[in-house]
Amino acid sequence: MGPLAGLRIIELGGIGPGPFCGMMLADMGADVVRIDRMDAVSTETTPNDPLLRSRTSIALDLRQPRAVEVVLRLADDAAALFEGFRPGVAERLGCGPEVCLRRNPKLVYGRITGWGQEGPLARTAGHDINYIALAGALHAIGPPGGKPVPPLNLVGDFGGGGMLLAFGLVCALLETQRSGQGQVVDAAMVDGTLAQMALSFGMLAADWFPLQTGASTLAGAAPFYDTYATADGRFVAIGALEAKFFTRLLELTGIPPEAFADAGFRGVSQPMNSAKWPQLRQRLEHAFRQKTRDQWGAIMAGTEVCFAPVLTLQEVHDHPHHRYRDAVIEVDGVWQNAPAPRFSRSRTARPTAAPEAGRDTAAVLKSCGYSPAAINELQQQGIVR
Repeated sequence: MGPLAGLRIIELGGIGPGPFCGMMLADMGADVVRIDRMDAVSTETTPNDPLLRSRTSIALDLRQPRAVEVVLRLADDAAALFEGFRPGVAERLGCGPEVCLRRNPKLVYGRITGWGQEGPLARTAGHDINYIALAGALHAIGPPGGKPVPPLNLVGDFGGGGMLLAFGLVCALLETQRSGQGQVVDAAMVDGTLAQMALSFGMLAADWFPLQTGASTLAGAAPFYDTYATADGRFVAIGALEAKFFTRLLELTGIPPEAFADAGFRGVSQPMNSAKWPQLRQRLEHAFRQKTRDQWGAIMAGTEVCFAPVLTLQEVHDHPHHRYRDAVIEVDGVWQNAPAPRFSRSRTARPTAAPEAGRDTAAVLKSCGYSPAAINELQQQGIVR
């Protein structure tokens, strides 16, 4: 089931963006075979990790040439293979793109790194926070006048990394249908973060993007695009950017609209009056502290304010909208995201729990031509588990 059903994709196990890419592909129906490390006890991270769901798992010791030969044999019949090693590591192991494409010219070979395969920083260690810092994204995020605050690892690892790689792999697979040839996909998290900054680059060109942290309208500088504490110590999120939403926000919070009519967005010819923002923020802070988060939710339900309660992760699965869409599902006792996006015809299957590392080793080896005796020999020699 799913639009990628029938495609076998090999995932050389890693953490962060690679597993996220593998989850997306498996959610869409691809047969993703994850090659785990021999010393992986169960999964790379937590038990029943949603990032590792819906896979088969084979455990190999890639330091041994015969284990690398298993990878190559799997790649011979695969549509794609992807890895998240530092540049040059796959080549040193003997399963780099040149070797794989020589054996399988139609293979799409995906590579996910922080800095890319080439460039002055290509071989430098880093994490999400470093990639989004170099792309200009981190500097904009944080309280006005404060220091930059990392937005979890969503922007670099997942949006700019795993999702970019999944998109690149599918694009290359579509091109292979026309050309009959495979190729290498170089997905860099810094590149993916830069892609997500397209709107900000446009704002910079129009001289609308400020230099200070948190000074952008979309970074919390504007009082009508921010979060507010409520009477019960929880928070609500307001995104009343448009004039009609802004006016309704003032009405529902009991603030006279005429007092701040020019403080919201009115278009290029009638710019916002940011001088009134500190006063407006104080009024909104006071108003929201008079009721609980859920009381405000009842007041603003169905209105054009651009309002949402700020939910904890523990609350997300119980929200009526998510329940209606079955957007948060339970798999073996673990709440997690449902596959996305949705398709009218190529429906996706319900995910299965992440496998224990090496659970499917024998079955996968058999599928690429290894005999029971050969499988037993590989296991006895510590090449597979």
